[in-house]
Amino acid sequence: MSQSTHTAVLPSIKPQRKFSIGKTLMWVLLAILLVTQLYPLLWLAIYSLKTNEEILSGQFFALPHVPQWSNYSAAMESGNYVKYLFNSLKVTLITMVGVLFLSSLVSFAISRFKWKYGQAVMVIFLIGMMIPMQATLLPLMIIFKNLDFLNTHKALIFPYIAFQTPIAVFILSGFMKSIPHEIEESAIVDGAGVFRIFWNIVLPVSVPPMVTVCILTFINIWNEYILAATFISSERLKTLPFGVYSFVSQYSVNYGAIGAFLVLGALPVIVIYFLLADKITKGMVAGAVKG
Repeated sequence: MSQSTHTAVLPSIKPQRKFSIGKTLMWVLLAILLVTQLYPLLWLAIYSLKTNEEILSGQFFALPHVPQWSNYSAAMESGNYVKYLFNSLKVTLITMVGVLFLSSLVSFAISRFKWKYGQAVMVIFLIGMMIPMQATLLPLMIIFKNLDFLNTHKALIFPYIAFQTPIAVFILSGFMKSIPHEIEESAIVDGAGVFRIFWNIVLPVSVPPMVTVCILTFINIWNEYILAATFISSERLKTLPFGVYSFVSQYSVNYGAIGAFLVLGALPVIVIYFLLADKITKGMVAGAVKG
């Protein structure tokens, strides 16, 4: 006689999630940061689509009754937006190329060569990171006047390269130190010279931090105003931040058009940052763990 066995099925008990004060505080902090960072952008976008009457009514959170897209037309046409945009792109791109070229060479020499003054040179670049741009305005004015650089884009490009190179050297040298020396030794055995090692081995491996340098340089130079306002006076040479100030002075009573111009001025940086934000983080931590 067969005996049937019955197995009792117990209901599965889900583990209760423990309340964490630290995690809750972290989420609250992130929520506050999100609101404080996004609110000005959203407010500016709404502001740029309002009429003067709606703006002066004091209803800051109210949506426009009819979006005033003509504000953007006024910013594009009367504000010389395209001209200022081209000037900013020209200055920024040339600066990025110069910073990458110089910082990669210096970082390669500091991190891969064993020479007596390597650390001293690195300290000099670190000191360069601490010098405020405002402290150099008077010496630069005298130098550029003697070189006849005033009111040219060269008066912006050279200082921009000088001020952005130290942070670029700091990022790139930290990464290049993490590259195993066995790679270079194998290349030297195969007959490779210093330039070939730099161009064919070190540079391709250093793409992540170089992308980070490009993004940081772009953001810093694109928003720079002090040097542009000091060394540039010609209307055709103004960069976008300086052009925003000129447009605000010209359209001081058309608040919607001013808001539209501010949105257009901030848009390139916002787009670049959100598209490549993850690459900044990867590039910054790429050399944190040495191989």
